[in-house]
Amino acid sequence: MREIPREKSFIPKVDYPADNLPTPDRIVLGEKLFFDPLLSVDGTISCASCHRPPFAFADNVSKSQGIVDVTMRNSPTLINIANRSSYFMDGGAHTLEMAVISPIEDHSEMGLNVLEAVERLNNSDYYTRMSQLAYRVNPSPFVVSRALAAYIRNLTHYSSRYDEYLAGNIKALSPEEIAGEKLFFGKKASCASCHEGVNFTDNLFHNVGLYNNYTDKGRGRVTLNPQDEGKFRTPTLRNLAKTAPYMHDGSIKNLQEVIEHYNEGGIQHPNRDIRIQKLQLTETEKAALQAFLLTL
Repeated sequence: MREIPREKSFIPKVDYPADNLPTPDRIVLGEKLFFDPLLSVDGTISCASCHRPPFAFADNVSKSQGIVDVTMRNSPTLINIANRSSYFMDGGAHTLEMAVISPIEDHSEMGLNVLEAVERLNNSDYYTRMSQLAYRVNPSPFVVSRALAAYIRNLTHYSSRYDEYLAGNIKALSPEEIAGEKLFFGKKASCASCHEGVNFTDNLFHNVGLYNNYTDKGRGRVTLNPQDEGKFRTPTLRNLAKTAPYMHDGSIKNLQEVIEHYNEGGIQHPNRDIRIQKLQLTETEKAALQAFLLTL
């Protein structure tokens, strides 16, 4: 049987910005800020309220609870996102340092002006001391954005059973899981045409035929191009056993339903990616594909 092409698993080198090279003090400060509800207007919500460590820094609900409302979208995992060229499901932020400020100021998430957040931090002996150690200045928007980004860049995980398999441990996967791998990379399921590379994402934006009418325009919200309506970033498949529910709005509750969505070809939206077609997978093949995905 022809060998299925597989990209060798490795830990990618992180491209750090020149003004935010990692140090232990910067990562510790970012971690403290990430878990501190001080950054929300009423002191009840932290970054970790929606990006929860037990769920691979995602959440286990369709949309997370913010200060006054639920979040606009399902909370995605923050693991292994360091090297993206843009952030958010619509690519609306060009750097991680930009992206981390948005939830703090968003009225439906943490609802606090970053200048007020900085004022609070400057009233804390701990934060002024840590800010000086990390960046040689007192707390500022620069410090908040850089420290949070430094911590999040440090969130990596490349030790799945599939990584063990690629490293040469052929017993790491069962025969069913190996069959699922061949489907994933093969022409019939062709999952790897979008879920490619070490993080199983092309980091591009696609409409996968989820709706006829999208209340959330996705990439179209950023570009204002009607042809981008309903397009969202291809999510990583790493740690997906911990990140249900799925899709940009958390509307699909489990992995079995996700596979069924793609097997049926989705809804024929005008912007639906041409690769989203009926797959005609058998029940055995769907089970094998699911088994493989859970090794990631």
